[in-house]
Amino acid sequence: MAMIAVLPATADRFGDIARVLNPNGREQACWCMHWRAPAKEEVTTRAARLHELTEQEPAPGMLAYLGAEPEVAGWLGFSRRSAAGSLQRSRVLPVGEAETWPTTWVFMCVTVRAGFRRQGVAQALLEAGVAYAAAHGATRLDAFPVDPEPGRRVPVSAAFVGTVGMFERAGFDRLAPTDSTSGRLTRWHLQREVTPA
Repeated sequence: MAMIAVLPATADRFGDIARVLNPNGREQACWCMHWRAPAKEEVTTRAARLHELTEQEPAPGMLAYLGAEPEVAGWLGFSRRSAAGSLQRSRVLPVGEAETWPTTWVFMCVTVRAGFRRQGVAQALLEAGVAYAAAHGATRLDAFPVDPEPGRRVPVSAAFVGTVGMFERAGFDRLAPTDSTSGRLTRWHLQREVTPA
């Protein structure tokens, strides 16, 4: 098993973030900003807004590096609920109690580059993300992954939300199905309580 290093997604690593989130240089890429962006914000501003977030503490996500000469392999995006405006207004995902938003973190996106998949990168990102959130005051972690049908893989276009099994292996509990889907698969609400470091 190759060594995987996971580091906060800081501004000095923004080129690596781009390699994972927008490898083709599309002007209208998501940049893992859907839940964080203000209502009706132009899609073309998302890269600049994510760059601003990488200059702040805590970081907006984690990056995984793989190999003897480390190459960026994956991204995990997360945020405090208090910084996820569109999630607070969601009609298909649970929004939680407003007083808990500052200490509840939401894991919103996990992406592993082609050529690095099925090597434990997503799991390493998630486990490092749990520790990072706890170190920055989180008491509760939420995620909304899909549960693939037995014996079937999740389509790559739908896999960015993660899988139930991945989160359960990281200590999350399955709470309930939501009204949201990804790739026509139901997204489940998973949660884990953590002790702030």
